[in-house]
Amino acid sequence: MTFDKWLDVFVAEKGLDTEIVFNAPGDAGTNWVPLGAVIDFVKTLDAPTKAKIKATIVKIDFINGDVLDFFKYMAKGMAI
Repeated sequence: MTFDKWLDVFVAEKGLDTEIVFNAPGDAGTNWVPLGAVIDFVKTLDAPTKAKIKATIVKIDFINGDVLDFFKYMAKGMAI
């Protein structure tokens, strides 16, 4: 299974709403980044980065952590 498909299945199985919006402060002010945009951005990254993201998500999920915190962290990285 490709990373993109894996991520879609993970999000669906966890019941995550892709319309959830993260408040991500950036240099230009506050950015409102929906989860769907974070997912789309992650899918454009190179294979080694995707592998690291997948490993992190799996670790968070394994310890019953909130993966939305990690997606919010990535949204902040996208903010300008």
